[in-house]
Amino acid sequence: MRQIVIDTETTGLYPQQGHRIIELAALEMVSRRPTGNLRHWYLNPERDIDIEATNIHGLTLERLKDEPLFADIADEFVSFCQGAEWIIHNAPFDIAFLDAELARLEKLPCAQIYGSLIDTLQKARELFPGKRNNLDALCERFGISNAHRTLHGACLDAQLLSEVYLALTRGQESLIIPPSLKPQNARNLPSAAAATNNARPLKILRPNNEEQAAHRAYLAALQKEGRCLWEEQESDV
Repeated sequence: MRQIVIDTETTGLYPQQGHRIIELAALEMVSRRPTGNLRHWYLNPERDIDIEATNIHGLTLERLKDEPLFADIADEFVSFCQGAEWIIHNAPFDIAFLDAELARLEKLPCAQIYGSLIDTLQKARELFPGKRNNLDALCERFGISNAHRTLHGACLDAQLLSEVYLALTRGQESLIIPPSLKPQNARNLPSAAAATNNARPLKILRPNNEEQAAHRAYLAALQKEGRCLWEEQESDV
């Protein structure tokens, strides 16, 4: 499956008041793996930027006055993102701005461009109700380093969001064996002896010190959010 992680920075909060996109990033993943294929644009909004917005992303009209207009990159953006599953944090915000920009050019809205849409903020709220679920909080929760994020930026935020999405959707939340794999329901599985006879020798890769430290930090982050069975199992050994 092809997925595109999208983030924007804007001149303000309300596209219906004429606010515009000033930075746009689209990062490609295929089969849940970043491909390194990234589209990133700074854009001239042709209007003033609210000081509150500049305090968040650090961008000014003076900095952006020589950048392309959204009209200049719209076709490239649509072509790159067409038909993919889009992943956005607080999707209604970014989609509203993208739809407003596309409408100015009399182009199709986002819903007719993407194949499907995932809002990671909504997913995080379902998994962690009552907790802070902004990007910084999720990075901390999943042990993803964001120390270099002093200001918001579409390119960096898209990269961080791709890691957050993978952590949110990794699926392994329990060590319990499902009933379908219990011995009484496994009549069609090969016997242990047959499996042993047919198996090729396994190559064992031992983790280095850095990998072991990263593993321990990851388990500690899981334990902070609730019960980490791996952490408990290792402590019992």
